[in-house]
Amino acid sequence: MALRFFSRLPSGRQPHAVPNLDRIARILPLASILIGLGPAGVLLLGIAGGIPPLFAAIAAAACSAIVTGAMSEDAAADAADGLFGGNTAERRLKILKDSRHGTYGVLTIVFLVGLKASALAALTVNGGLAAAMLWLAAGLVARSGGLYIAMALPPARTVGASATAGRLSRNAFGFGLVFALVIAVILAVPFVSPLGVMAALAIGAAVAFGWTRLCDRLVGGQTGDLIGALQALLEIALLATFMTIIAG
Repeated sequence: MALRFFSRLPSGRQPHAVPNLDRIARILPLASILIGLGPAGVLLLGIAGGIPPLFAAIAAAACSAIVTGAMSEDAAADAADGLFGGNTAERRLKILKDSRHGTYGVLTIVFLVGLKASALAALTVNGGLAAAMLWLAAGLVARSGGLYIAMALPPARTVGASATAGRLSRNAFGFGLVFALVIAVILAVPFVSPLGVMAALAIGAAVAFGWTRLCDRLVGGQTGDLIGALQALLEIALLATFMTIIAG
C-alpha cells in the first residue's frame, strides 16, 4: 500500500486497496528505502564511474522522478499554483485540483530539481557513498515527515486522495517518524556529525510547522498535493543543511 501510494514500483497484480494513512505511516520508512535505493545507486555508480558530479546528480534525480512518478514535484507545482494563484480558499482549492501547471508551478519544478541536483553534486565532495546515504536519509525523513500535515490538519475537501486516505492519527505518525529517524541517523551519522543531523532535523521541523500553518491559513486544511509539497520541501531543506555542514 505504501509503495503504491508513494511510487510506481511493481507491487503485484492484486487490486489496489483503499489507502489507509495509519497503516501506511507505520511501514513507510521501509518502503522509502526501497523507493530510494535505485536513485541512490545511480548517484553512487555515476560518481564511482568518474561521471561529473552535477551530471550524475541530475541523472539520479531523473531516476527518482521515474521511480516515484514525480509525485512530490508535481504536488509542489500544484501547491504553488493553488496557494499563490488564488485569492480565496475556494479559488485556491479549485486551482489545486487542476492538473495543468501555471507559471508558479513550472518554476517550482525547475527550482526543486535544480536545488536537489546542486545539493547532491555538492555532497559528493566526500564521495558517492556519502552523497547516496545522506540522500537516502533525507528521503526517509522527508517522506514520513511530510505526513505531519495530514495529522495536524483535516482534509480541505471531502473528495480526493487525502480525504479517501483519512486523517492520520498521532500514534501512527509518531511511530513512523521515529522509525524513519532511527534509520536516517544510522545512515547519516557516518558522514555528518550527530550535531549536524540534529540541526538538519530541527530545520526540517521548522519547515513542516511553517508549511502547515500556511496551508491552514490559506485553505483551512490539507490535500494530497499539500502533503507531497511538504515532502519535497523537507527533502530540499535536509539536503541543503547536509550540504552546508559538509562545505563548512
